[in-house]
Amino acid sequence: MTQLRTNEFIAPPECPVFEPSWEEFADPFTYINKIRPIAEKTGICKVRPPKGWQPPFACDVDSLHFTPRIQRLNELELVNNERGFDAVCRERRWSKIALKMGFAPGKAIGSHLRSHYERILYPYNLFQTGANLLKPTLTNDTKDTDYIPHDLPQRQSVQPLETCSIARRAKRMRAEVGLFLGPHKTGLFIFVKQEATEHEEPITSDKENVDQYMCLVCGSGSEENRLLLCDGCDDSYHTFCLIPPLHDVPKGDWRCPKCLAQECCKPQVAFGFEQAGRDYSLRTFGDMADSFKSDYFNMPVHMVPTELVEKEFWRLVSTIEEDVTVEYGADIASKEFGSGFPIRGGRFQVSPEDEDYLSSGWNLNNMPVMDSSVLTHITADICGMKLPWLYVGMCFSSFCWHIEDHWSYSINYLHWGEPKTWYGVPGYAAEKLEWVMRKLAPELFESQPDLLHQLVTIMNPNTLMNHGVPVYRTNQCSGEFVITFPRAYHSGFNQGFNFAEAVNFCTMDWMPMGRMCVDHYRQLNRYCVFSHDEMVCKMASKADTTMDVALASAVQRDMTVMLQEEDKLRDKVSKMGVQRSQQAEYDLLPDEERQCSKCRTTCYLSALTCPCSPGQLVCLHHAHDLCSCTSSKLTLNYRFTMAELYPMMEAVTLRAESYTYWVSHVSDILEAKQDKKKLRSLVVEAEVKRFPQSDLLRQLRTVTLDAEKCAVVAQQLLIGKRQTRYRSGGRKSQSQNLLTVEELRSFVRQLHNLPCSIRQAPLLKDLLTRVDDFQQSSEQLLYDEAPSPAALQGLLDVSLGLDVELPQLALLRERLEQARWLDGVKGASVRPHSLCLDTMRRLIDQGVGLAPHGSVERAMARLQELLTMSEHWEERALRLMEARPRHCVETLVEALQEVASIPAYLPNCLLLKDTVDQAKDWLQEAETLQLGGRIPVLDTLTELVSRAKAIPVWLDPLARLDSLVFDVQAWKESAAKTFLMKNSTYSLLEVLCPRCEAGTGPQKSKYKRAKDAAQCSERNSARLDCLSDVERALSESKDSASAMATLAEVRQKEMESLLALRASNESKLLLAGDCGALRVCVCHKAPSGAMLQCELCRDAFHRSCVLGSNQDPLPNQAWVCPQCQLSEKPPLDRVLPLLASLQRIRVRLPEGDALRFLIERTVRWQHRVQQASAEVGQGVAVTTSHQRWASSSPTWAPSPTQETNSMSFYTEHQCIPLQGQCRARNNI
Repeated sequence: MTQLRTNEFIAPPECPVFEPSWEEFADPFTYINKIRPIAEKTGICKVRPPKGWQPPFACDVDSLHFTPRIQRLNELELVNNERGFDAVCRERRWSKIALKMGFAPGKAIGSHLRSHYERILYPYNLFQTGANLLKPTLTNDTKDTDYIPHDLPQRQSVQPLETCSIARRAKRMRAEVGLFLGPHKTGLFIFVKQEATEHEEPITSDKENVDQYMCLVCGSGSEENRLLLCDGCDDSYHTFCLIPPLHDVPKGDWRCPKCLAQECCKPQVAFGFEQAGRDYSLRTFGDMADSFKSDYFNMPVHMVPTELVEKEFWRLVSTIEEDVTVEYGADIASKEFGSGFPIRGGRFQVSPEDEDYLSSGWNLNNMPVMDSSVLTHITADICGMKLPWLYVGMCFSSFCWHIEDHWSYSINYLHWGEPKTWYGVPGYAAEKLEWVMRKLAPELFESQPDLLHQLVTIMNPNTLMNHGVPVYRTNQCSGEFVITFPRAYHSGFNQGFNFAEAVNFCTMDWMPMGRMCVDHYRQLNRYCVFSHDEMVCKMASKADTTMDVALASAVQRDMTVMLQEEDKLRDKVSKMGVQRSQQAEYDLLPDEERQCSKCRTTCYLSALTCPCSPGQLVCLHHAHDLCSCTSSKLTLNYRFTMAELYPMMEAVTLRAESYTYWVSHVSDILEAKQDKKKLRSLVVEAEVKRFPQSDLLRQLRTVTLDAEKCAVVAQQLLIGKRQTRYRSGGRKSQSQNLLTVEELRSFVRQLHNLPCSIRQAPLLKDLLTRVDDFQQSSEQLLYDEAPSPAALQGLLDVSLGLDVELPQLALLRERLEQARWLDGVKGASVRPHSLCLDTMRRLIDQGVGLAPHGSVERAMARLQELLTMSEHWEERALRLMEARPRHCVETLVEALQEVASIPAYLPNCLLLKDTVDQAKDWLQEAETLQLGGRIPVLDTLTELVSRAKAIPVWLDPLARLDSLVFDVQAWKESAAKTFLMKNSTYSLLEVLCPRCEAGTGPQKSKYKRAKDAAQCSERNSARLDCLSDVERALSESKDSASAMATLAEVRQKEMESLLALRASNESKLLLAGDCGALRVCVCHKAPSGAMLQCELCRDAFHRSCVLGSNQDPLPNQAWVCPQCQLSEKPPLDRVLPLLASLQRIRVRLPEGDALRFLIERTVRWQHRVQQASAEVGQGVAVTTSHQRWASSSPTWAPSPTQETNSMSFYTEHQCIPLQGQCRARNNI
């Protein structure tokens, strides 16, 4: 019965997919043994060969013809949820079924449903099962002559007898009848399968002999008008005797129940599928398959998703409304049609570059007969096991749930075409799957216990998974292998047109499983494909020559079990009373001639026969089932005596002994955890003695290699020179990644769990302890709100000795940077004089790059606030100093009081403070100057004003002082206009002040006078040797009296130098014997012609040299040379107002002191002149004559002792004539 599904198909999880390298792919059995621990957990796995492994397709596409089998998808699924009418009635579940059918719950709904089912459907069900009906007579003539059994002799290339009807792989059903009844809602579908009876005796009836037209049910010939005659056999039945009864005579042909049963019970083709009616080649089958798929899905075949095909397949399997029929070219013998792989001596010509595929272990023609395969010891060519079978599929063509014969491995290779979808159940869940199927269809397993071995049963994987059966799936694409493991149930379907090839193989690890399978077959009375005992004995016979030691060990274990069982059975038979025995060459007999008549097991070591049953035998397990004769008549047929069997096992034992001892030694050493050197010695021993590549040897190699690697890594960890490890999915990285703490901990545990000892293990444990201490200290330090940089740095220094990736390092470095930054902020805060704006900005920039932390954020906030305030006051201080008009001192002082609370170095604010201090000092000086009672000196006043102008502060006295300086400057300009001649090179002070260097030479330039002044300033300040000394002395004088004293001293020096000059010039003129050697005048040449003599210096000058500098002297008037005449010699009445205006300004300056001294000299001179004039009586003339002189050259006025004598120099002869060698004469 089949239950409709409302839920969509859910794909099971994927099975593992393996992609071996070229090195791993070289030996298929070694690789399969390597992946077995993983793959056998899912029952199936997929193997993708390395890229470039593409064997040529060796089948002849044109010559390959085959007849496919027809598969109706809605007849494949086997589900019987309610287990039949009787079970439902017995368990009173009609109300439950009514609810499932969608009927509303009611009081009598179950009873009504039962009555309708019993009246309409149940009679046909009874008819289908043959209950209460006459069984049809089936003779050999009714056997399907077109049926070709795929039996065991065919697989062994032995022609079967004509009467042999043994089916392939445990005689699968030869008849299959599907019956689907009931409304769509019920989900209650009956699927009945019945095996045809080959030889049935015809059942006759006495009434049939009496009257041909009597009802075969009731035996009465009455009511002939209600008798129906069968159009097939002419039997008669009353319409009311039929089940169900007929109310009217049917129209057309009518068949009786016997004829219908006979038609239904005709055997069909093997595997439960009928053969197609036509023959296909690969091309025609492919055209048909592609056309079917593209028409079904209404799209190109290559565009149909595999998920869509999968869901549609299971929908079609589970429904009865749609009848989809497909064809499957399955179990095509490669021996007859050729393999898809190239073989030696085959018709396919292999190119030189493809010759490696002839001997490849993955060539399915080679795999079953390789040395590593147990099947190579079976001499017969078993189709499907030792010889590959070919499979040509189309969309939806499927293979039902099954396990391989003898629970062997199988390998399937998809040469080309669309994918094949597989489902697999691991071997450990095989019994669970069988239990689920028996639970869902118990009546079918009661009649056919080996139903699952007949390849006619399919069940939705979701159903199995819902009952706790683990199911895995995969899509096998072209060029990929699918491997099924022992006792792993598998099924599947094809996604479209494809070509696959499959074969079985057995490894040495399969041998215990193979013996278990034989016992399982014995319980199911199922045929064996080959004799397991025969295979073991043949392997044992080669033990002393070529047998691999690992295989010898496996054979020894299996043979031990075999001999123990055989010895026990023979002892049992002997106790039964069987005394006769004889040797039988069972290995020379076909399998069908030595099969147990009870369990159908192929006998080899022994069997029982009886003369009463010729051609029959039984195994020793069924010694009581042969016949009813006494045990004394039975004969024990044996292939070997026990005395012969034990030496065979001893030979195998000797072959496996060294390996067994080695295995035991390895186990002992692994348990004792000895030094890794002993493990290496065991590996070397295995390589020298050529032990097999067993799991133990691989484990030993792995353990040894792991131990050596661990030792190397441990040593490198301890010395800090561990090699670079690469991570991130296999991609190489240039940066070295250290072990994490967990990896180190795992590594230490790995060292502890190693089955050997490593001397570095205690040191690594100590390293792990130090790492744990470091982590604990790190957590404590990181928990602190403000750890010290020294503690953090110390912990980081400790980490340098730990060659481990420590996750705390990054956080410690962050906290170290934060701590150092906080220290820098703290240090800058306690030294506000050095905390400038740039420092604050630098600290803030550094803080921005730090990891976030509460202390950092608080310090940043304070620092940012301080920076904002500082920038504000810096800008404000600058604006205060640059303001126009300028601010007063009081305003700036108020601003500085606010700035005083800012703990930072603010240059502008400090400059403002200095400015305020300067302003205060200046005001103090100005106030002192004004209130001191002394007349200020011009230089002091000028310096005070210039300093005030440089101070950006509003200073009230500045305007007045600046006006005073301006008045002084105006006075000096007025005085200069009064005294200085036009284009004069002399300063006002030089004109007014007595000359310290009078008459020393020709007139000096301003540059030379400035240079002389600089040199004089470097000399002693008490000396008055130059004008600058005089000017400095006047500026430094405290009052006018000291200034007058200084000027008097300079006047004295001037008179002394002038008298010396006069004497020198006069003596020069008087004593010159040779006028040509005499040098006079400003040109320093010899005198010639008329000469002028200066009244003051008495030097002679050429008229042409001094022409223009002065007018020609008037008669009775003194002449002064250009070097002696410095000014215009203004009259006294013009000079006195200048002195008066200077006194009103009340500023002392050197020029004023010099003018005052000059006026006082003039006045004194006038007074003396008046006194002298009064004495000689010529006061008027003398006064008039000498007033002008004194006015024109007051600086050259003679001393009181000399002024009387100077009048004698004014003579009438102003020119000194020079003729020839005459001497110059002075007019005195």
